Amino acid sequence: VDADDGWSVRILDQTKLPWQVDWLRLTDEAEVAHAIRSMQTRGAPLIGATAAYGVALAMRRDPAALEAVCTKLAGTRPTAINLRWAIDRMRAALGALPPEARAAAAYAEAAAIADDDAATCEAIGRHGLSLLEQIAARKPNQPVNVLTHCNAGWLATVDWGTALAPIYMAHDAGLPIHVWVDETRPRNQGAALTAFELGAHGVPHT
Repeated sequence: VDADDGWSVRILDQTKLPWQVDWLRLTDEAEVAHAIRSMQTRGAPLIGATAAYGVALAMRRDPAALEAVCTKLAGTRPTAINLRWAIDRMRAALGALPPEARAAAAYAEAAAIADDDAATCEAIGRHGLSLLEQIAARKPNQPVNVLTHCNAGWLATVDWGTALAPIYMAHDAGLPIHVWVDETRPRNQGAALTAFELGAHGVPHT
């Protein structure tokens, strides 16, 4: 949520990376739907959290439109499983409430979804770090090479990332980690997103 007004939502426009870092302010569910559909925001966990805030923005404007906004947002990226999960969670949390209580509850539930995702990614990082430490112990003075596919870092989640979380923790712990970044489409997620993330964190990569 935007700290300046306390209700709008800011996202990083991923279609402009790595050449430009541009934060977008979203003020209603139509802008959220466009951001998801156009891949300005992407990555299943982040799509889910963004959609949850899209429901909150809609409830702020028209708390009677719960079912309509859930249907609209669910159709933006049908293949993103976290999208459907987050929409269903918002619908369940808000459906039984009187309309006047929905906006505040929607922001609280969206925040909980975002916090849950960050905690899940941190846990993935901790568990994955132990595996990378075991590999490093078997090959002293040699880099631990990891191959990534697509983008599964903090750009795709609320924080940390999924597959990249252990890599960041390993790097921060001083393990000699090296990442081979392969390429995917349609947004050149390897070169434009994963390499951008790793470079910003100082993780050696090719």
